[in-house]
Amino acid sequence: MKLTIFGATGGTGVPTVRRALDAGHEVTAVVRDPARLPSDLRACAEVVQADIMDPAAIEAAVKGRDAVLTAVGTREGRAPTTVCADSTRSIVEAMTSAGTERFVLVSASGPHPGPGDDPLTRFVVKPLVLARLLRHAFADMLAAEDITRRSGLGWTIVRPPRLTGGPGNGRYRKAVDRNVLGGASIARADLAAALLDQAADPSSIGHVVSVSG
Repeated sequence: MKLTIFGATGGTGVPTVRRALDAGHEVTAVVRDPARLPSDLRACAEVVQADIMDPAAIEAAVKGRDAVLTAVGTREGRAPTTVCADSTRSIVEAMTSAGTERFVLVSASGPHPGPGDDPLTRFVVKPLVLARLLRHAFADMLAAEDITRRSGLGWTIVRPPRLTGGPGNGRYRKAVDRNVLGGASIARADLAAALLDQAADPSSIGHVVSVSG
């Protein structure tokens, strides 16, 4: 596939670019600072330095692509932020102008207590603990999801739980339009595999896919 990846220098973006290249995909990595992308990936991917918040600046990077993935996330901790919503809005505008359809958004399972969660997670951990500690980040993710749903694109929202480092185990579990039972964490390398699988799967269009290790 011809893929464009936003947030390519982040904790999820780097393994996603790497896995996509290893699988033989043609990758365009949109970044603010090319030096933050590992040199071996810079040598193999098309690297575009652009302001993600400017739709006109990123339109060429999404034009003619089979799928566009965004793993943009906040680095503001618990501070107020709109980076997910603002970047998603810009990407959607650029894709619409370019006539590109397939869009995969990385969100999180934390803001979404519901079916698939065990009772403690559903009624205590997510609504009473995480929702308070991470209320600004969660509000930003929810806004990005809403923009995605209203975009008119062929979208899929992927919701992982807590992300971990390391090589992963090469496997992941998923659930469609519900949470993964016991889904406490997933390695970023395995999340990368899930993102590429969903980008290539037309049956995931218009759905939320929760994934976990």
